[in-house]
Amino acid sequence: MTYEYDIRVLPQVAANEQSLKAFIAEEKGQDVRTITHLRVLRKSIDARQRTIYVNLKVRIYVNEMPEDDGYEPVDYPDVSERPQVIVVGAGPGGLFASLKLIELGLRPILLERGKDVHERKKDLSMITKTQLVDPESNYCFGEGGAGAYSDGKLYTRSKKRGNVEKILHVFCQHGASTNILSDAHPHIGTDKLPRVIENMRNTIIRCGGEVHFQTKMTRLILEGNRVVGCLAADKEYKGPVILATGHSARDVYRYLAESKIEMEAKGIAIGVRLEHPSMLIDQIQYHNKQGRGKYLPAAEYSFVTQVDGRGVYSFCMCPGGFVIPAATDKQQIVVNGMSPSNRNGQWSNSGMVVEVRPEDVPDVIPLSRNNDITKSDALKVMAFQEQLEQNCWQQGNMKQTAPAQRMADFVNNRLSYDLPKSSYAPGLISSPLHFWMPEMITKRLQEGFKYFGKHAHGFLTNEGVMIGVETRTSSPVRIIRNTDTLMHVRIQGLFPCGEGAGYAGGIVSAGVDGERCAEMCAAYFTGILSTRF
Repeated sequence: MTYEYDIRVLPQVAANEQSLKAFIAEEKGQDVRTITHLRVLRKSIDARQRTIYVNLKVRIYVNEMPEDDGYEPVDYPDVSERPQVIVVGAGPGGLFASLKLIELGLRPILLERGKDVHERKKDLSMITKTQLVDPESNYCFGEGGAGAYSDGKLYTRSKKRGNVEKILHVFCQHGASTNILSDAHPHIGTDKLPRVIENMRNTIIRCGGEVHFQTKMTRLILEGNRVVGCLAADKEYKGPVILATGHSARDVYRYLAESKIEMEAKGIAIGVRLEHPSMLIDQIQYHNKQGRGKYLPAAEYSFVTQVDGRGVYSFCMCPGGFVIPAATDKQQIVVNGMSPSNRNGQWSNSGMVVEVRPEDVPDVIPLSRNNDITKSDALKVMAFQEQLEQNCWQQGNMKQTAPAQRMADFVNNRLSYDLPKSSYAPGLISSPLHFWMPEMITKRLQEGFKYFGKHAHGFLTNEGVMIGVETRTSSPVRIIRNTDTLMHVRIQGLFPCGEGAGYAGGIVSAGVDGERCAEMCAAYFTGILSTRF
């Protein structure tokens, strides 16, 4: 027999299964000796008061054991003899599209410009050693996409777009901890996610699909207004195309613009990566000078406000994590954050960004590229990103050494004459971010920091260091598609997908969009099968 209860317990009780069983037995009148198994269904921390509680929804099994592993597995059939669909990009959008195609009885051919997760890791370490970025293998390009080495956070607000629970269950089926099904802010961890991604790849191959690395798509193959395949690494691949290239594939955006494939500029958010000592964030968030103690996780925060009509907010917060160099070309500095599964690092960081709309860009920065395609209206936000990243690189001595400034110094328009220790491995150089970054960003950040400091005493401090620049929060372009079919508005057989197409904002929402695109592709494929393929 099973029972489900909503309970509220102290952290030390929540941390120990035997203590939880004893608490439930006493509170709910159960015999602790008969509770043979306990499963946590939901978990969240309430740190609003000085006494911190953990809210739990639990299921207990009395004199029986569960018949499953805590998740619902998907049956993936053999599709080796089935019609094929080309999936471009092995990030979450492309991986989940590929798995869904298999589920629907179609054969995915997955093309990835970068390397597999293990080979890719070697190139990431070389960024720190050599101060150089491989344009095809970096923190954005390669198996798993930008999410593979940027923390593995699975929290999303896009619950109306699709089956979020399904995405989490597929992760569990491929090796993620079932804790992601219960945590309020689920998180796999940079150290564990690559293995999960590798298992997903193995499922695709085992079922008869194909995965090709270092296979960069260079153009679509068109017959009139219909995509019938693509060219990648000088080889033609035939079939409808799910285009899931991620938010940093600027060469793809330029190709689409040159080919007159309809796109539009999309708003993004731009700012810095803000890093504090993790102990300080724990002290602030848990209202305790001793920090989080033995039983609580590294503290998170989420801040948002409006300044002069634009949002200012924290983004992709990484408790106990580190800041990474996320550029995709040689003359750029871009930063992001990541953290391991145990989140036990010395520092905590978060993006601190300002909303930038397409109409803001002409008033902020001139478009300096000579290429008229880059200056097109659809790519103007992307050009703004590029120029800011290049400016940052110049401020960093034309290396991956990132320009940085202490937080309080930035708010008070002062140069930081020294910088605190940081997790950013390529190193920091003191720079007046308040002076050379666009004023529409710096002024709003300054006001936002003052507001956040009032609501979290101790947050606005020179112990915090701002590291420039955080620009890859989302795609600067939306590839326009039909709302009902998810197919491009004019090009049949082309399904713009995920974050790079402008329709997702993180691992889970990209996975959801990948599944939806696969479903629509299967419906399209069925309709044209007898005459086209």
